[in-house]
Amino acid sequence: MNLKLGERGAIISIIAYLCLSSLKLFVGFSTGSQALKADGLNNTTDIVASLAVLIGLRLSQRPADSDHPYGHWKSETIASMLASFIMMAVGLQVLFDGVFSIFQGNEQSPDIIAAWTGLFCAVVMYFVYRYNKSLAEKTKSLSVMAAAKDNFSDTWVSVGTSVGIFGSQFNLPWLDTLTAVLVGYLICKTAWDIFRESSYNLSDGFDAKKIKDYQKTILSINGVEGVRNIKARNYGNHAVVDLVIIVDPYSAIKDAHDISTQVEKRLIKEHRIYEANVHVEPGTTVTR
Repeated sequence: MNLKLGERGAIISIIAYLCLSSLKLFVGFSTGSQALKADGLNNTTDIVASLAVLIGLRLSQRPADSDHPYGHWKSETIASMLASFIMMAVGLQVLFDGVFSIFQGNEQSPDIIAAWTGLFCAVVMYFVYRYNKSLAEKTKSLSVMAAAKDNFSDTWVSVGTSVGIFGSQFNLPWLDTLTAVLVGYLICKTAWDIFRESSYNLSDGFDAKKIKDYQKTILSINGVEGVRNIKARNYGNHAVVDLVIIVDPYSAIKDAHDISTQVEKRLIKEHRIYEANVHVEPGTTVTR
């Protein structure tokens, strides 16, 4: 059910970006605003990113099969990485066009309607951000929260675009082109951030601080004498933890099993772990 709600947020983003990018590109070309055209291209890359989230969410709902015994959760991460390549290509093109325009010279201040268009789009995107943020908190979806943060950054990009266009009206036409270059840089930076996070997750990278938090929680459970060989990995938005706990060597098998079950439940409840695989070993002297 949560993944279905997450799909709704991705669809809302796609519709918003389709409408806003079309409006920005139309007005940008009509008024000759390099900044608004760059902002419009920025939104077209966001369509790709939102599609990646949508496709990833749908593929992630597929059950495990003989070829994917751990499920299809990483599909969303792969789709995000592909989207980052497209975003980088668009960002570099925007950067190239902006820098070329600066060296070419002969800039002209665009019509003021371009600035008002940017502000209007910023307001619309802000409400999309508020909706997706609320949805992400309700569904606990990391990908929807990432989409909401992207919505928020796009709101500020549109505000910055409008400021640059307004500034160009005061006999400073180069401000419009400079803003376009800055937008191109932001597209490239966003693409790089998405690529870095995606590659980190696909290579089974995991936050060491979270591992320490997990260990602290486990050691607070009665009956656990120590923790060793704790590992964790991400499958999409789901974290899976493998660990070995040390218990009293003279405890009954049932008692040891109950302790391991309590460890699983605490990790799932307090840290939203999807699955914890706990192995129990006896020990005498344990260094915590």
